[in-house]
Amino acid sequence: MTDEVAVLGVGLHPWGKWGRGFVEYGAAAARAALADAELDWRDVGSIVGADTVRGGYPGYVAGATFAKALGWQGARVSSVYAACASGAQAIGAARAQILAGLADTVLVVGADAAPKGFFRPAGGDRPDDPDWLRFRVLGATNPTYFGLYARRRMALHGDTPEDFAQVKVKNSAMGALNPYARYRKRVTAEEVAASAVVADPLRLLDICATSDGGAALVLSSMDFARRRGVAEPVRIRAVSTVTPRYPNTVLDLPDIATDSAVAVEPAAESFRASITRAAYEEAGIGPEDLSLAEVYDLSTALELQWYEDLGLCSEGEGAKLLREGATGPGGRIPVNASGGLASFGEAVPAQAIAQVCELTWQLRGAAGDRQIAGARVGVSTNQGLFGHGSAVVAVR
Repeated sequence: MTDEVAVLGVGLHPWGKWGRGFVEYGAAAARAALADAELDWRDVGSIVGADTVRGGYPGYVAGATFAKALGWQGARVSSVYAACASGAQAIGAARAQILAGLADTVLVVGADAAPKGFFRPAGGDRPDDPDWLRFRVLGATNPTYFGLYARRRMALHGDTPEDFAQVKVKNSAMGALNPYARYRKRVTAEEVAASAVVADPLRLLDICATSDGGAALVLSSMDFARRRGVAEPVRIRAVSTVTPRYPNTVLDLPDIATDSAVAVEPAAESFRASITRAAYEEAGIGPEDLSLAEVYDLSTALELQWYEDLGLCSEGEGAKLLREGATGPGGRIPVNASGGLASFGEAVPAQAIAQVCELTWQLRGAAGDRQIAGARVGVSTNQGLFGHGSAVVAVR
């Protein structure tokens, strides 16, 4: 186990399609987190920005961009990009600075202004870029892969489109209670089934949207928190940022082929399972200790996969766990009490930070109508392109 860092403040800018720049969303979230921490920006020792590739050069140096928006004050600055895992990587960088004694307080910020429709590759011809190739060679948008993942679960485990729809039903019910969510309307299984097919077997309501939004955290050393009179803060106990092992025998976004397993035996566990195992080992806990989990439900079928990769059930039993009500409010291990990406849509660099905001509210007992009774330990997890895995364990 490593030393812990305290979460002093959290803040979100509501998700939506607001038509403004990412800096505005991130600065608003940052100010909210600073207010929650009762800390003046001028007293922050470092800022870590989670980058966006959709904001021009300011997006590539998000740490400095947000520092300028808040007002230059001489803080250390760094910027992190890891696709969907950018926010968790930024949290990891902030924690490392605190534990190394480089700063007592670090502000972590991520924000995005997403395009209409599906994400597309950056401009220019890059035949050595797998992300460029999958669009140009296969015409494979993200939902194409989501559909393949869903088909794989149907073939291997007997999952059905009705199972996938129930994930949306569950998450929309929680999102309806979240003032920061973009979609705050309960959805029925019939409405999911009536929505347009996007990537068979997945329909429009099975797939998360692309959204604008911003999220921020104020992290500090435990000593600083105590000096501020915060005796029992929510604490980050682990941040996992692992990579896959060769050979990868399951097709994963953005690749267009798997590795050969002729010469090397595949690892005993999947990449996603290794992400959470590393976090559990660092935190000194197991899945049986969790009070709740926030997972990256890019699609309804992917949420079921995360149940298994988190160790909440055995392989192939994700749909069974859902049907039993274990992952819903009042269940044994509620998943996506925030409403998940199903209710937010994806604001890439902000999303993993927003997951930790939700864990913090839940562990504080401050989640309002979404509150999970007695929450003490939570995990958030996601996966970014090109082998960026991330998971965060928070405790109180």
